[in-house]
Amino acid sequence: MTQPAINRRKRTGCLAVLWAAALLFSVPGARAAVPGPGVSTPVSFADLADQVKHSVVNIFTTQVVKRSPMRPYLGPNSPFRDFFGDDFFRRFFGNIPRGKMKTHALGSGFVISSDGLILTNNHVIGNATEIKVKFDTGKEYDAKVIGRDPKTDLGLIRIKPDGDFPGPVRLGNSDAIRVGDWVMAVGNPFGLGQTVTTGIISAKGRIIGAGPYDDFLQTDAAINPGNSGGPLFNMKGEVVGINTAIIARGQNIGFAIPVNLAKELLPQLKSGKIVRGWLGVMIQDITRDLARSFGLKKAGGVLVSQVTKGSPAEKSGLKRGDVIIRFAGKKVKDAHALSRIVAATRPGTKVAVTVIRHHDKKRISVKIGTMPAKPGVMTPETETDWGLTVQDMTPEIARHLGLPPTETGVVVSGVQPGTPADEAGLRPGDVIKEIDQKPVQNIGDYQEAIQKSGKTGSVLLLVRRGEGSLYVVMKSSPEE
Repeated sequence: MTQPAINRRKRTGCLAVLWAAALLFSVPGARAAVPGPGVSTPVSFADLADQVKHSVVNIFTTQVVKRSPMRPYLGPNSPFRDFFGDDFFRRFFGNIPRGKMKTHALGSGFVISSDGLILTNNHVIGNATEIKVKFDTGKEYDAKVIGRDPKTDLGLIRIKPDGDFPGPVRLGNSDAIRVGDWVMAVGNPFGLGQTVTTGIISAKGRIIGAGPYDDFLQTDAAINPGNSGGPLFNMKGEVVGINTAIIARGQNIGFAIPVNLAKELLPQLKSGKIVRGWLGVMIQDITRDLARSFGLKKAGGVLVSQVTKGSPAEKSGLKRGDVIIRFAGKKVKDAHALSRIVAATRPGTKVAVTVIRHHDKKRISVKIGTMPAKPGVMTPETETDWGLTVQDMTPEIARHLGLPPTETGVVVSGVQPGTPADEAGLRPGDVIKEIDQKPVQNIGDYQEAIQKSGKTGSVLLLVRRGEGSLYVVMKSSPEE
């Protein structure tokens, strides 16, 4: 075959490819293939936006707060405060009374029922004295709070629908969403009005320190102040998350509450009261050092560091030092997961809890209680090579630390930087209750126990800190 003929075939092939590509992108609703079996990228999100946007609302709230009229001059960033100092204002103005002022906030939400229920974030509607809801048509409604849950940041409000009321959204399955799936956020960022942004699910099961039941979806769809409470849709037009938080200094890092959590709590939100299961233990994750100290083959389950007096845990026989590995037939991954499982268990339910106690596996039946609104609270110095200084507990020290006058143990009064005590996270004010699971009543007990334990290269301490307690491991030298 001659060279010109080959060139003509190459040009013909290239033109055919270009023609096919042009046809693909010119056909409405066509999708461009991307790597991966059965995966495709939408050419446009317009149809999806048209399908769901009418059920998404902008929320405007009014709150009445107490604030000093001198706040602009007394604030931490005020140049007047830096120049004159606080004494100047106290001398000439005295104690300035705090007046009531109205503040305004905004957020988003979405209709979940034809009778006017709207799901949003608790922080959008919390303490609001007035709530206005606005649809994309411009129509406004007054709303009232039906239920709130600060621990999961979910809120439920209701409006009185009329003839023009749009239908509710469809709630999807957040467990089924995968990292890399396309999602679309709709909301009211910065009060600009309804806005659509798109991205993918970046991660699942994120813990960001927002509360005890963190389990967020992470997305790179643009989420800004005002998007809070708005829906995160999958490509079927189903809500898979409730947009909640952002990292202020990050880019394309937003977080949404999985919709499955909201579906679990909806019946209680509708009733206006959230009831959670309660076990009554302080727990912590098992680290490799803790696993070794407790004679476990590997780090797994959660360690009970304290049992609340009179709690379901105490009544069932759970003890401090138990390692919970299964709860109601489910394997316990970590302390965060166990907290969520227990909270979701209906009070009064009897569940089987499997623990490891002194190398033996035990199965304990526990009747789950109802989580209380506020859980119950639970002289000469000596210094060691571990880098901490301790002293005997006295009634005066106990009172200072908010503890009973009969409290026993030794108090950490100092921690040297860079020492094993510092590396273990010990703090002044900690009360050492046990060393290697042996009680410590005073300095004498402490010195005897610490000398025996020092021969092994590590020390297991049970420490009371504030209202709770935890186990820590001090190591004499880093592991090789």
